[in-house]
Amino acid sequence: MKLSRKVLLILGAVVLVGALIVVYMIYFQLAGERNLLEDRLDTAQTVLPALVANKNTEESQLAEAQSALDLSRAKFPSAPESIEYGEDFFRVAYGQNLYTMAEGAGVNLIKLTASQPADRKIGTVTYSVSSFVVTITGDLDNTLKFIDAIGTRINYKLTWNFQLPWSVEVKSISRNPAGAVINLDIYGYRG
Repeated sequence: MKLSRKVLLILGAVVLVGALIVVYMIYFQLAGERNLLEDRLDTAQTVLPALVANKNTEESQLAEAQSALDLSRAKFPSAPESIEYGEDFFRVAYGQNLYTMAEGAGVNLIKLTASQPADRKIGTVTYSVSSFVVTITGDLDNTLKFIDAIGTRINYKLTWNFQLPWSVEVKSISRNPAGAVINLDIYGYRG
């Protein structure tokens, strides 16, 4: 069966129209995706400056924190092996929030050095002992308040009380015009 030329032209036109419709649909689908991507790009370009500014702020805060850490490390170069002793001592020296005791006694803690904890047996009881050298500034009355606070755990601002599982033995105190250097041993019970 032979098709006439007219039928072939109609058939060819239908195929051509179908192909154009498919191409047209693909074009509009891609155009929609392009518009979506352009909207996302605009949004990203709007947010980018804020993110860059935030990054710069965070980097400067990191640099400040790093320099403060370096300054603190230089100020307090030695630390005890066990954080408990140093942490508890700071609670005595500075109070519950690390500043109340020194402020309450009216002194400033300038330098703190500590030895590694060592076991010391007294009778049948074993203690872990750390020696500390504490440098403070303040007048004589406030220095004596601070030394008393170390031994008795009194908070001169009277905002809190605490009990710690250790005791303090003040070995020596050398007074200078600006403050004092205190040598002490902290005995922690090792059950």
